[in-house]
Amino acid sequence: MNTQKSEALYERAQQFMPGGVNSPVRAFRSVGRAPLFIERAAGSRIYDADSNVFLDYVCSWGPGILGHAHPAVLEAVQRACEKGLTFGACHAGEIELAELIQEQMPSMEMLRMVSSGTEAAMSAVRAARGFTHRDRIIKFEGCYHGHSDGLLVRGGSGLLTHAIPDSAGVPAGCTENTLLAVYNDADSVRALFDAYRGEIAAVIVEPCAANMGVVPPAAGFLEALRQITKEHGALLIFDEVITGFRLSPGGAQQYYGITPDLTALGKIVGGGMPLAVYGGRREIMECVAPLGSVYQAGTLSGNPAAVAAGTATLRELGAHPEIYALLEQKSARLQEAAESAGLRVNRCGSLMTVFFTDAPVTDFAAAKAADTGAYARFFNYLLENGIYTAPSQFEAMFVSAAHSDADIDRTCEVLRQYTRCATT
Repeated sequence: MNTQKSEALYERAQQFMPGGVNSPVRAFRSVGRAPLFIERAAGSRIYDADSNVFLDYVCSWGPGILGHAHPAVLEAVQRACEKGLTFGACHAGEIELAELIQEQMPSMEMLRMVSSGTEAAMSAVRAARGFTHRDRIIKFEGCYHGHSDGLLVRGGSGLLTHAIPDSAGVPAGCTENTLLAVYNDADSVRALFDAYRGEIAAVIVEPCAANMGVVPPAAGFLEALRQITKEHGALLIFDEVITGFRLSPGGAQQYYGITPDLTALGKIVGGGMPLAVYGGRREIMECVAPLGSVYQAGTLSGNPAAVAAGTATLRELGAHPEIYALLEQKSARLQEAAESAGLRVNRCGSLMTVFFTDAPVTDFAAAKAADTGAYARFFNYLLENGIYTAPSQFEAMFVSAAHSDADIDRTCEVLRQYTRCATT
């Protein structure tokens, strides 16, 4: 596979951007090669600077549930752009999108639009602290909630990929109120509530972890979090930046039947453009300025072009609810092919990860034990065979509605071929 143009672009990029990238996992360092530079994308495929074509299972890290450049989304964005890129003022599109979100996620009685998942999670935590008048929060090892100072402790995603346990530049005081629990271990949560009685404002969790690779919740784990937080007067925050509108029309909270107090959304809610949302119970959100004393603001929040993309995406999903059953079928076929080839797979709906380990992956410690060198070989084999997956053991594969049966057939065959190659 010729990647000369991508390699030349990478050389140029390194002169201007740290590591030549604008997000660490794009650097491809953990898979031992220079990153691809993408020129365009359509449907289930991406096209790089060297005219290589790949079946895409990254889907821009989740937003592309309909596939790339979906006509309805493009048309909505083009119409919005013709009216102006940004107003810094209220517009009717914000209300329309808010109504669509609340229709699918009734727990979000009131919400606020922001520009990134980091902003949404950070703001949800701030609202929880303001509402409860408590300072401490609980997060889980391996769960990633963006790069805000107070949540950048034992995170997943790029932190795992590049072996950075925390981040330089974060003062100790910023994380002293962040308590760490073990994902899928409700007893570790109970122990923290016992040790810090009356001090914990909230538990924030990825209801299905997807930033240490995909790690589904164990039976009863989310139910236990809901019960523990209620018992102690704390709030339960679901970080659905990845799972929102992907696992079901109502996200993980519908999929698992658990109602959180606050939710953070991103990815799909912006239809591939920079937009995120946080919200929840009305009495909590009424603490947010200008109604209350919890301050949060953003010049580009509710940007009309991004709102148009999100609205078009949610409307398309609402018009075609069969998409979710089809995504389940396609993803199950990929899982079956990988497992029949002897690979270990964790899957939840249209999210999945192939782990290179002999042990079940149920938490952060088990994920970290995976063989990243074996994953790098797997990634490069797939790439050489025209299949683009996450350049990290600790991320998810995403299946989209644009992946055809022929695409899935092709991917399944490559998965089977990989094992034959690896064992001969």
